[in-house]
Amino acid sequence: MATVSNATTPNTVIPIAPEFFGLKGRLKETWTAGDYDQFSRYMEQEARVFYEQVDLPAGGRMLDVACGSGQVALWAARDGVDITGVDIAPNLVRRAQARAKAEGLRARFVEGDAEDLPFDAGSFDVITSLYGAMFAPRPDYVARELLRVCSPGGSIVMGNWTPGGFVGQMFKTFSRFIAPNGMPSPVLWGEKAVVRERLGSGISEIQMRYRTCMFNYPFPPSEVVEFFRRYYGPTNRAFASLDPSAATELRDELEGLWSESNLAGDGITVVPAEYLEVVAIRA
Repeated sequence: MATVSNATTPNTVIPIAPEFFGLKGRLKETWTAGDYDQFSRYMEQEARVFYEQVDLPAGGRMLDVACGSGQVALWAARDGVDITGVDIAPNLVRRAQARAKAEGLRARFVEGDAEDLPFDAGSFDVITSLYGAMFAPRPDYVARELLRVCSPGGSIVMGNWTPGGFVGQMFKTFSRFIAPNGMPSPVLWGEKAVVRERLGSGISEIQMRYRTCMFNYPFPPSEVVEFFRRYYGPTNRAFASLDPSAATELRDELEGLWSESNLAGDGITVVPAEYLEVVAIRA
């Protein structure tokens, strides 16, 4: 059995079961699949709304965890913020770097794991994660790392899908077709009591409120499902794991869910999705 040093107490060694590395490998494959950059382009304005809630002190340093191809970090870079983005998927890190270079922006993007961030303690004044760190398989490690790299008095700002929201309902649909992978449900990060417990004594203050992200696509629900299957890693891998009959059944159920939740018509799709906004102050 392999071992790893504890994130907050480096001299403490924690055993890691061999099957964990297989889970990590599959997680990385999931987020390198599809084309998250293409997927995230339809959510850039929602990322801007999230970013505008961040209270960054003058001259402060910001870290965006599970940054994808830069949907939040690039907004910060455009404002001249000292921004670093980190993601487990190397293809997304490269894409974020290319996007920053194309715009002439100063931004640093590195490959790294939310459970073992490659930064010194207290390196950043603000830590953000929008629908990202919530997907890491060991939430206790994620919480510990977010607290570790945040400076005392700094902020941890998260946007996490909720169990009862639209994305939570999509996950429930997937769970009927795909065997559990052994990790806690990502949407538990969307429950206030769970967030309080995970961040625990590491914070001195916390504010949480439910907000709505609007999925807005200029095509009908049937094409939205195909869009997710093609570009969104988790959906891409889910369909790839099913036989043709089960894949067709899953597609039909997802089309039904999107159609029932659609607030628009005439060939377009507008669906509200609830998430929990977390603003925690590091003790």
